Amino acid sequence: MKNYVQRVTILLFAFGFLFVSCESNLADDLQANEAVKSTSKNDVKQLTSKTATYTMSNWMSALDQNLKLTAISIPGTHDSGARFETFSGTAKCQNLTLDEQLASGVRYLDIRCRHFENNFTIHHGSVYQNLNFTNVLQSCSAFLAQNPSETIIMSVKEEYDPSGNNRSFEATFDSYVNQNANIWYLGSTIPTLSQAKGKIVLLRRFSTNNTKGVDASSWGDNTVFDISGVQLIKVQDQYKVPNNDTKFNLIKELAEEAKNTASNNNKLYLNYCSGYKAGLFGIPNINTVANAINPKLTSFFQTNTKGRFGVIIMDFAVTNRNSLIVQTNF
Repeated sequence: MKNYVQRVTILLFAFGFLFVSCESNLADDLQANEAVKSTSKNDVKQLTSKTATYTMSNWMSALDQNLKLTAISIPGTHDSGARFETFSGTAKCQNLTLDEQLASGVRYLDIRCRHFENNFTIHHGSVYQNLNFTNVLQSCSAFLAQNPSETIIMSVKEEYDPSGNNRSFEATFDSYVNQNANIWYLGSTIPTLSQAKGKIVLLRRFSTNNTKGVDASSWGDNTVFDISGVQLIKVQDQYKVPNNDTKFNLIKELAEEAKNTASNNNKLYLNYCSGYKAGLFGIPNINTVANAINPKLTSFFQTNTKGRFGVIIMDFAVTNRNSLIVQTNF
């Protein structure tokens, strides 16, 4: 989806009118209501398969600590820092803050960094999200300090145009790591819960000169693809959505593949449930996809209640849907 927001601005200038999404805000209202639930400290779930309790803030503590992260179902968010937009439906992907996402059960963050003056600012395309990488790390560090049983898989990708730098993207990333190296897990394969607890596991979507993190730099574009490296990865990331039913079928197929191959739990499944449909003059509309896909996801996990489904990466994640995904682990 890189640079599509730039196209929005150009098109709107050319046609001289303000683009306003015609999509219903009903889903946003429902999500806002559910967001309130996400911060509730009383949202405790009783496990039926073992004698334990967990909240959405510490659900990993109730799992077998010898399990690899590849062996479980994990709620995630696409463009996790994207909460702001100039024109409705063109850049915003989440209602919840990063703190709220983590408290609501999310353990996979998709962080898009613009390299600007030797720092990282968080962007969705050209749109600055009023957030910097320092803020992201502060949220993650605070959450992990309060919930030391948990881990966060963080996908880091370069976004938009670099400006004002005199060092590489990798060097700037390293400068952030060096500020708190103990919080990072930079191994080249996905660890167990025991190995990763209290840490950020790097999924690296940028090229490097030195080995660091799980290498996902050979990311495919708008498709379903495998990454065959030290860590095996399969990704569904069709973000240009011609038809919502077709998109959901791709989501369902990868989720079912992850479940049906659970006996071989070394492969990481990343299932992006996000995307956009082109609207008037080709202007992308995120809400058109999210409003159709998210209810289908909820229904899917209400029916498919147990199994390894991989990482389910959503726009507009909410506690209730996250909880359904988490419960498949028990």
